[in-house]
Amino acid sequence: MEGVGGDSAAAAAPVNQWVQDASRVFQYYLDKSTPHSTYRWIGTLLLVLIYALRVYYVQGFYIVSYGLGIYLLNLLIGFLSPLVDPEMEATDGPLLPTKGSDEYKPFIRRLPEFKFWYSFTKAFCIAFVMTFFSMFDVPVFWPILLCYWIVLFVLTMRRQIAHMIKYKYIPFNIGKQKYGGKKPSASGSDNRGD
Repeated sequence: MEGVGGDSAAAAAPVNQWVQDASRVFQYYLDKSTPHSTYRWIGTLLLVLIYALRVYYVQGFYIVSYGLGIYLLNLLIGFLSPLVDPEMEATDGPLLPTKGSDEYKPFIRRLPEFKFWYSFTKAFCIAFVMTFFSMFDVPVFWPILLCYWIVLFVLTMRRQIAHMIKYKYIPFNIGKQKYGGKKPSASGSDNRGD
């Protein structure tokens, strides 16, 4: 009786080693892709296109797509929200500046870009795999789901934009000033020739 348990443990050891090695290789390539955000998002957009073509081709899996849309909306809210919400938490740490005279504090996201991309991509991969199982193809009238999702998106984004305006933060780097270094004085170079 003792030999039976030992044999299954010995057989599981190579499988566990293979899973650990595969996980280590996956993490290595994931870490290597971190600074290449443009290429990561291009790859994800290709995956989104493949998923959309798959749903269009089979004319189904609208519930899966609706659930995916709700999940992506949740991710987007996390991506656009500050780490410390001034409305919810009163902390001793850095807060968003609310007046022009306040000290500049950088915008720190609740969900960083890399985790947003990773969760976004993983969600599309899972949804794509789900399109190969007919039990997830629940018959629904998809235009109603689409209208409901659009209403939900508009209401959620309106609330998020109102929050951004109220606390005066922009979650993107567009239009923000960047330090360009010390500029040479113009008056010092004009007086050399005289």
